[in-house]
Formats: sequence, C-alpha cells, structure tokens
Amino acid sequence: MATGLKGKDILHVKDLSSDEIQLIMETAARFEKVMDSGGRLLNMDGKVLATLFYEPSTRTRLSFETAMMRLGGQVISVAEAKTSSSAAKGETLFDTGKMIEAYADVAVIRHPVVGSAKELAQGSSKPVINGGDGAGQHPTQSLLDLYTILKEKGSLDGLTIALAGDLKNGRTVHSLSMLLSNFGVSFYFVSPQALSMPAEISGLLEKSDIQVKETRDLAEAVSSSDVLYMTRIQKERFEDATEYERLKDSYVVTSDIINKAK
Repeated sequence: MATGLKGKDILHVKDLSSDEIQLIMETAARFEKVMDSGGRLLNMDGKVLATLFYEPSTRTRLSFETAMMRLGGQVISVAEAKTSSSAAKGETLFDTGKMIEAYADVAVIRHPVVGSAKELAQGSSKPVINGGDGAGQHPTQSLLDLYTILKEKGSLDGLTIALAGDLKNGRTVHSLSMLLSNFGVSFYFVSPQALSMPAEISGLLEKSDIQVKETRDLAEAVSSSDVLYMTRIQKERFEDATEYERLKDSYVVTSDIINKAK
C-alpha cells in the first residue's frame, strides 16, 4: 500500500515502479510459502473478482480465478464475453466498466484489441487488471515469468535472456522485455524478419542502455543465454494464412538445440 498499489490499475508494465515490482515478488514468495505449508490465505475475504474474457483463454482465466479463491475471495465471470455479454448488444467497454464497478471489487479483462483494458479502466472506479490486450501487453504474465526466473536463477544480475518466436505479436515478450529492462539484463531477440520485435520496444530498451542482439539463429542464442523464453507463432494474429503456414515452424526446441545450451 505504501507504494501506491492499492486501487491501482495494472494495464502496462511501465505503470509499475521497481519498488512495486519488488513488493509483488516478495508478496508472491510469501504467499507461496504459506500455500506450500498447507496454510490458508484470507487477504481477499469478502472481495469479488470479475473476469471478462473476450478472447479464448484457459491458463490465464483459471489462474486469476484460482488465485482469488485461494486468497479467500469470490469470482463472477463472463466467458465468451464477445457473444454472451451486453457487448453483443453494443455496450462499450467504458460502459461495461461502469456496470462492473457495482458488482465487483476488481476486474480482469482479456480482449483482442490493443488498449481495451485501458478503455474498461476509464469507465470503472474499481481497479482493472490487463489479462492480455491483443498484441499489446500482458503485464501479469510477465510478472509471473519474472518470478519464475528469479526462483530458478536466484538473481537477475548479469543474465542474458533469449526471447524467441513471434516477437512482433507476442504480448508476453513485449511485457517481459520491458519489465526485465528494470534489472539490467541483456537480450537475444530470435525471430524471422517478419516477426521481429516492434521498433517501439527495441527503441525503449536502447534508451535504457539495454544490450540487445537480434538474430535468426536459435542455436547461437541458446549457446550464449542463461534463459530461453519461447513463444509460439500465433495463428490468430495473422491476416494472411499462407504467411502463417510459411512461418509456423520457424523455431522448434529439439534435443539437439538443448544440447547446445549454455
């Protein structure tokens, strides 16, 4: 609370300060320790989470709903929101935000359009969490990835991290690269030319003096990296099906690749 997280929307990783990121990591570790010991968490007792999913999801939706229940709260949910909610009747996301604030204490949205989470938040007085907006951002996934890397490696200092696959449309790599830029890591960006990291993100990293090497060679990156972060080639982001077919098998992690790992 001292860092201003209470009541705060989580829409983009750039909204989080280094202190807030550290607080989230420490809190996650504390919660995990309680759960592993068989304890119960009641931090969200009496609170309601609304999940609004306008795009297919299994892991993200269930992770949010499970987390709320593990924390003692309750969940109301609109799955397939594009067709089963009032959006089908023309309700805007701003209006949905106004409506949701009367029923829930916090909302999570996944939507295929970049900026959708921000529109919902503009209509709601209750905090909104971005569970993925098109090819934009996925801040909570990147926080989870950061936590995983910290657990596995013990520290982020001096790490080289390879991000591979669809870097153009992959909202997870957009968020993760920007989040990791707070910790002075270096990157390999591995992708086909047509799916390279957006210039906007590469430019922000460059301004932060983050070392980035772009390559098409996955084996080269793996041999020099401490962490390999793979993303799939996302069929649903392609307007041209033939382009997807051409690129879909660009990078496959095989035993041979792993045997070349650092």
